[in-house]
Amino acid sequence: MNTPSKIALVTGGSRGLGKNMALHLAQKGIDVILTYNSKKAEALAVVSDIQKTGRKAAALQLNTGEVKSFDAFFEEIQKVLKTTFDTERFDFLINNAGIGIYNSFAETTEEQFDTLMNIHFKGVFFITQKALPFINDGGGIVNLSTGLARFSMPGYAAYASMKGAMETLTKYQAKELGARGIAVNIVAPGAIETDFGGGRVRDDAELNQHVAGLTALGRVGLPDDIGGVVAFLCTEDAKWINAQRIEVSGGMNL
Repeated sequence: MNTPSKIALVTGGSRGLGKNMALHLAQKGIDVILTYNSKKAEALAVVSDIQKTGRKAAALQLNTGEVKSFDAFFEEIQKVLKTTFDTERFDFLINNAGIGIYNSFAETTEEQFDTLMNIHFKGVFFITQKALPFINDGGGIVNLSTGLARFSMPGYAAYASMKGAMETLTKYQAKELGARGIAVNIVAPGAIETDFGGGRVRDDAELNQHVAGLTALGRVGLPDDIGGVVAFLCTEDAKWINAQRIEVSGGMNL
């Protein structure tokens, strides 16, 4: 009798780091549900890429900053789990979805603050809470932080503060969900070449060179540097890793 495949839910899986995570999870033999905010065509392309590996996949629309939409989202999750995966629960939640807003502390507006908080902290808090009945015992949660929660670069005060809150929340989740055998960890990427935050690290040659100079391995990160680490945390090899902040930055600001 075949063992049922594990299933991971990846928020923000249509592009950038989330796409890379989804593809790495599929390579590890894990089926994937990914969410997208507006880029449906890109999300469906990722689903197609995953299906080509022989794994099952589906994409659902979700704005992770709108808590009031989460009940309806999980009704859709129930349907997709039944129709696409022939099950009622999934195993791993990857809280990846996010945006970057660059502004100094002095000039950060309340609107910018609230947008960042809703997506990077409040939204993650409550989507994880609502996901709990759907996560199998013995599963896992992977949250996302940033190197900027350990070191400071001007312009990211609000964003990094939300991620600092996520690092604290991760430990509480690990403590409280341990009785169900659910491990909770947080991955903190360094600067990565994606379209995140308007693609500053990727497109600003001066900034790219500056970051590379701060990094022990001498370059800026790529999505492929992150996805495999997240996928690893969803494997049996990582089963005893819990409540950890794992920075994946090539050694920035050592």
